[in-house]
Amino acid sequence: MRFTSEQVLDGGVLEREFTLDEIPGILWTPTSASAPVPLILLGHPPLGLHTMYPRLLARARHSVAQGFAAATIELPGSGDRPRWAAVEQARADLRRAVKAGEPVSDEIIDALVLPLVEKAVPEWQAALDVLLTLPEIGGPVGYSGGVISIGIRLAVVEPRIVAAGLFAGSFVPRIMFEEARHVTIPLHVLLQWDDENNDRQAALDLFDAFGSKEKTLLANMGGHTGVPHYAAEDAMGFFTRHLH
Repeated sequence: MRFTSEQVLDGGVLEREFTLDEIPGILWTPTSASAPVPLILLGHPPLGLHTMYPRLLARARHSVAQGFAAATIELPGSGDRPRWAAVEQARADLRRAVKAGEPVSDEIIDALVLPLVEKAVPEWQAALDVLLTLPEIGGPVGYSGGVISIGIRLAVVEPRIVAAGLFAGSFVPRIMFEEARHVTIPLHVLLQWDDENNDRQAALDLFDAFGSKEKTLLANMGGHTGVPHYAAEDAMGFFTRHLH
Protein backbone atom coordinates (compact mmCIF):
# COMPACT_ATOMS: atom_id res chain seq x y z
CA MET A 1 0.00 0.00 0.00
CA ARG A 2 1.31 3.44 -0.92
CA PHE A 3 -0.30 6.55 0.57
CA THR A 4 -0.56 9.29 -2.06
CA SER A 5 -2.19 12.13 -0.09
CA GLU A 6 -3.06 13.07 3.46
CA GLN A 7 -5.26 15.75 5.01
CA VAL A 8 -6.89 16.38 8.37
CA LEU A 9 -10.57 17.24 7.97
CA ASP A 10 -12.68 19.05 10.52
CA GLY A 11 -14.08 16.84 13.21
CA GLY A 12 -10.77 15.07 13.81
CA VAL A 13 -10.82 12.93 10.67
CA LEU A 14 -7.54 11.96 9.01
CA GLU A 15 -8.17 11.18 5.32
CA ARG A 16 -5.49 9.37 3.33
CA GLU A 17 -5.73 8.30 -0.28
CA PHE A 18 -3.75 5.22 -1.26
CA THR A 19 -3.05 2.80 -4.07
CA LEU A 20 -2.73 -0.95 -3.66
CA ASP A 21 -1.54 -2.82 -6.76
CA GLU A 22 -2.82 0.11 -8.86
CA ILE A 23 -6.22 0.03 -7.11
CA PRO A 24 -7.15 3.45 -5.67
CA GLY A 25 -8.61 3.65 -2.18
CA ILE A 26 -9.29 5.99 0.72
CA LEU A 27 -8.76 5.46 4.45
CA TRP A 28 -10.35 7.59 7.16
CA THR A 29 -9.19 7.32 10.78
CA PRO A 30 -9.82 9.34 13.96
CA THR A 31 -6.96 11.65 14.89
CA SER A 32 -7.73 11.35 18.59
CA ALA A 33 -7.67 7.57 19.00
CA SER A 34 -5.32 6.39 21.75
CA ALA A 35 -5.59 2.70 20.76
CA PRO A 36 -6.23 0.70 17.56
CA VAL A 37 -9.85 1.01 16.40
CA PRO A 38 -12.26 -1.33 14.60
CA LEU A 39 -12.65 -1.00 10.82
CA ILE A 40 -15.69 -0.60 8.59
CA LEU A 41 -15.26 -1.32 4.88
CA LEU A 42 -17.44 1.07 2.88
CA GLY A 43 -18.92 -0.56 -0.20
CA HIS A 44 -20.41 1.54 -3.00
CA PRO A 45 -22.02 1.11 -6.43
CA PRO A 46 -19.79 0.94 -9.53
CA LEU A 47 -20.03 4.66 -10.29
CA GLY A 48 -16.45 5.60 -9.43
CA LEU A 49 -14.86 6.94 -6.24
CA HIS A 50 -14.90 10.53 -7.52
CA THR A 51 -18.65 10.37 -8.15
CA MET A 52 -19.38 8.62 -4.87
CA TYR A 53 -16.92 10.65 -2.76
CA PRO A 54 -19.44 13.04 -1.10
CA ARG A 55 -21.63 10.15 0.06
CA LEU A 56 -18.64 8.04 1.10
CA LEU A 57 -17.18 10.95 3.05
CA ALA A 58 -20.46 11.48 4.90
CA ARG A 59 -20.56 7.79 5.83
CA ALA A 60 -16.88 7.86 6.83
CA ARG A 61 -17.37 10.92 9.04
CA HIS A 62 -20.25 9.19 10.80
CA SER A 63 -18.10 6.08 11.30
CA VAL A 64 -15.10 7.98 12.64
CA ALA A 65 -17.32 9.95 15.02
CA GLN A 66 -18.36 6.62 16.54
CA GLY A 67 -14.76 5.48 17.01
CA PHE A 68 -14.22 3.45 13.84
CA ALA A 69 -11.80 3.62 10.97
CA ALA A 70 -13.39 3.46 7.50
CA ALA A 71 -11.90 2.46 4.17
CA THR A 72 -12.98 1.97 0.59
CA ILE A 73 -11.44 0.90 -2.72
CA GLU A 74 -12.33 1.50 -6.35
CA LEU A 75 -14.31 -1.30 -7.98
CA PRO A 76 -12.99 -3.08 -11.09
CA GLY A 77 -13.84 -1.27 -14.32
CA SER A 78 -14.91 1.91 -12.49
CA GLY A 79 -13.46 5.36 -11.95
CA ASP A 80 -9.87 5.67 -13.10
CA ARG A 81 -9.37 1.92 -13.42
CA PRO A 82 -9.11 0.32 -16.89
CA ARG A 83 -12.36 -0.20 -18.75
CA TRP A 84 -13.80 -3.71 -18.61
CA ALA A 85 -15.39 -4.61 -21.93
CA ALA A 86 -17.65 -7.43 -20.68
CA VAL A 87 -19.11 -5.36 -17.87
CA GLU A 88 -19.47 -2.31 -20.13
CA GLN A 89 -21.54 -4.45 -22.49
CA ALA A 90 -23.68 -5.75 -19.63
CA ARG A 91 -24.31 -2.18 -18.46
CA ALA A 92 -25.32 -1.19 -21.99
CA ASP A 93 -27.70 -4.16 -22.17
CA LEU A 94 -29.19 -3.16 -18.82
CA ARG A 95 -29.72 0.45 -19.92
CA ARG A 96 -31.32 -0.72 -23.15
CA ALA A 97 -33.75 -3.03 -21.34
CA VAL A 98 -34.72 -0.38 -18.79
CA LYS A 99 -35.22 2.28 -21.47
CA ALA A 100 -37.43 -0.09 -23.46
CA GLY A 101 -39.47 -0.92 -20.38
CA GLU A 102 -38.52 -4.58 -20.65
CA PRO A 103 -37.83 -6.94 -17.73
CA VAL A 104 -34.12 -7.23 -16.94
CA SER A 105 -33.24 -10.82 -17.77
CA ASP A 106 -31.30 -13.21 -15.55
CA GLU A 107 -28.63 -13.30 -18.26
CA ILE A 108 -28.09 -9.55 -18.08
CA ILE A 109 -28.00 -9.59 -14.26
CA ASP A 110 -25.52 -12.47 -14.20
CA ALA A 111 -23.26 -10.79 -16.77
CA LEU A 112 -23.42 -7.50 -14.88
CA VAL A 113 -22.87 -8.73 -11.32
CA LEU A 114 -21.11 -12.10 -11.18
CA PRO A 115 -17.82 -11.04 -12.86
CA LEU A 116 -17.74 -8.01 -10.54
CA VAL A 117 -18.15 -10.23 -7.48
CA GLU A 118 -15.45 -12.66 -8.65
CA LYS A 119 -12.92 -9.88 -9.17
CA ALA A 120 -13.85 -7.38 -6.45
CA VAL A 121 -14.03 -9.75 -3.46
CA PRO A 122 -10.37 -10.87 -3.63
CA GLU A 123 -9.38 -7.19 -4.00
CA TRP A 124 -11.31 -6.28 -0.85
CA GLN A 125 -9.57 -9.15 0.94
CA ALA A 126 -6.16 -7.97 -0.27
CA ALA A 127 -6.92 -4.45 0.97
CA LEU A 128 -8.01 -5.89 4.31
CA ASP A 129 -4.74 -7.82 4.58
CA VAL A 130 -2.81 -4.57 4.44
CA LEU A 131 -5.19 -2.34 6.39
CA LEU A 132 -5.07 -4.67 9.38
CA THR A 133 -1.27 -4.32 9.55
CA LEU A 134 -1.56 -0.58 10.24
CA PRO A 135 -0.95 0.21 13.92
CA GLU A 136 -4.02 2.43 14.18
CA ILE A 137 -6.41 -0.34 13.07
CA GLY A 138 -7.06 -3.33 15.29
CA GLY A 139 -10.30 -4.92 14.14
CA PRO A 140 -12.83 -6.41 14.30
CA VAL A 141 -14.13 -5.61 10.82
CA GLY A 142 -17.55 -4.78 9.43
CA TYR A 143 -18.74 -4.34 5.84
CA SER A 144 -21.27 -1.67 4.92
CA GLY A 145 -23.31 -0.98 1.78
CA GLY A 146 -22.41 -1.19 -1.88
CA VAL A 147 -23.32 -3.99 -4.27
CA ILE A 148 -25.22 -6.45 -2.08
CA SER A 149 -23.85 -9.49 -3.95
CA ILE A 150 -20.30 -8.42 -3.05
CA GLY A 151 -21.41 -8.12 0.56
CA ILE A 152 -22.93 -11.62 0.45
CA ARG A 153 -19.76 -13.19 -0.95
CA LEU A 154 -17.53 -11.37 1.55
CA ALA A 155 -19.77 -12.44 4.43
CA VAL A 156 -19.40 -16.07 3.33
CA VAL A 157 -15.67 -16.25 2.52
CA GLU A 158 -14.01 -13.64 4.77
CA PRO A 159 -13.92 -14.70 8.45
CA ARG A 160 -12.43 -11.38 9.58
CA ILE A 161 -15.74 -9.65 8.74
CA VAL A 162 -17.98 -10.20 11.77
CA ALA A 163 -21.01 -8.05 10.88
CA ALA A 164 -22.47 -6.49 7.73
CA GLY A 165 -24.88 -3.68 6.94
CA LEU A 166 -26.33 -4.20 3.46
CA PHE A 167 -28.34 -1.95 1.16
CA ALA A 168 -31.15 -3.81 -0.63
CA GLY A 169 -31.56 -2.60 -4.18
CA SER A 170 -28.91 -3.85 -6.56
CA PHE A 171 -29.75 -6.58 -9.06
CA VAL A 172 -29.05 -9.98 -7.48
CA PRO A 173 -28.22 -13.11 -9.53
CA ARG A 174 -30.26 -16.15 -8.57
CA ILE A 175 -27.13 -18.05 -7.54
CA MET A 176 -26.49 -15.44 -4.83
CA PHE A 177 -29.71 -16.46 -3.09
CA GLU A 178 -28.12 -19.85 -2.45
CA GLU A 179 -24.91 -18.20 -1.19
CA ALA A 180 -27.04 -16.08 1.14
CA ARG A 181 -28.12 -19.24 2.95
CA HIS A 182 -24.48 -19.69 4.03
CA VAL A 183 -24.23 -16.21 5.59
CA THR A 184 -24.16 -16.57 9.37
CA ILE A 185 -22.83 -13.24 10.66
CA PRO A 186 -25.19 -10.59 12.11
CA LEU A 187 -26.89 -8.51 9.39
CA HIS A 188 -28.57 -5.11 9.23
CA VAL A 189 -30.39 -4.69 5.90
CA LEU A 190 -31.75 -1.34 4.71
CA LEU A 191 -34.69 -1.38 2.27
CA GLN A 192 -36.43 1.59 0.65
CA TRP A 193 -40.00 0.34 0.32
CA ASP A 194 -40.82 2.35 -2.83
CA ASP A 195 -37.40 2.05 -4.50
CA GLU A 196 -38.06 2.50 -8.20
CA ASN A 197 -34.88 0.56 -9.05
CA ASN A 198 -35.54 -2.38 -6.75
CA ASP A 199 -37.75 -5.43 -6.89
CA ARG A 200 -39.23 -5.29 -3.39
CA GLN A 201 -40.31 -8.93 -3.33
CA ALA A 202 -36.87 -10.08 -4.46
CA ALA A 203 -35.32 -8.02 -1.65
CA LEU A 204 -37.67 -9.63 0.87
CA ASP A 205 -36.94 -13.09 -0.52
CA LEU A 206 -33.19 -12.45 -0.22
CA PHE A 207 -33.57 -11.31 3.38
CA ASP A 208 -35.52 -14.48 4.11
CA ALA A 209 -32.75 -16.57 2.51
CA PHE A 210 -29.96 -15.24 4.75
CA GLY A 211 -28.86 -17.94 7.17
CA SER A 212 -27.95 -15.51 9.97
CA LYS A 213 -29.63 -16.06 13.31
CA GLU A 214 -29.41 -12.32 13.96
CA LYS A 215 -30.72 -10.30 11.04
CA THR A 216 -32.69 -7.06 11.00
CA LEU A 217 -34.62 -5.55 8.10
CA LEU A 218 -35.09 -1.78 8.33
CA ALA A 219 -37.69 -0.73 5.75
CA ASN A 220 -38.49 2.94 5.17
CA MET A 221 -41.12 4.48 2.93
CA GLY A 222 -39.73 6.37 -0.04
CA GLY A 223 -37.72 5.95 -3.20
CA HIS A 224 -34.10 5.11 -3.87
CA THR A 225 -32.76 8.51 -2.81
CA GLY A 226 -35.20 8.98 0.06
CA VAL A 227 -33.20 7.23 2.79
CA PRO A 228 -33.96 9.09 6.04
CA HIS A 229 -31.02 10.61 7.90
CA TYR A 230 -31.70 8.54 11.00
CA ALA A 231 -31.07 5.32 9.05
CA ALA A 232 -27.34 6.02 9.45
CA GLU A 233 -27.80 6.21 13.22
CA ASP A 234 -29.50 2.81 13.22
CA ALA A 235 -26.64 1.34 11.18
CA MET A 236 -24.03 2.82 13.52
CA GLY A 237 -25.87 1.38 16.49
CA PHE A 238 -25.67 -2.04 14.84
CA PHE A 239 -21.92 -1.75 14.18
CA THR A 240 -21.28 -0.38 17.68
CA ARG A 241 -22.91 -3.47 19.18
CA HIS A 242 -20.84 -5.87 17.10
CA LEU A 243 -17.47 -4.14 16.60
CA HIS A 244 -16.82 -2.29 19.87
